[in-house]
Amino acid sequence: MEEQAFVYIMASGFNGTIYLGSTLNLAKRVWEHRNAVVAGFTKKYDCKLLVWYELAGSWEAARQRELHMKEWKRDWKLREINGFNPSWDDLYDRIARP
Repeated sequence: MEEQAFVYIMASGFNGTIYLGSTLNLAKRVWEHRNAVVAGFTKKYDCKLLVWYELAGSWEAARQRELHMKEWKRDWKLREINGFNPSWDDLYDRIARP
């Protein structure tokens, strides 16, 4: 089976603090952010909403996309979110497994 990896953005709220990451298991990683399981940026800044994600294929592709996007200006990241999810809805329910 081919590996699937994701790049994602968590937010504290509409137009709030954002966090960009990559993972092999999007549902699990977002759950960890939402439940403040791991100390770090998302816990400190209360980034619990999944507002954007992208399937990247391989882990290496996801990691490269994440690193590339981290060089972007905030406005560019906001444009990416607004194009995908203009109301900044929490997308966790769309990706969570029952």
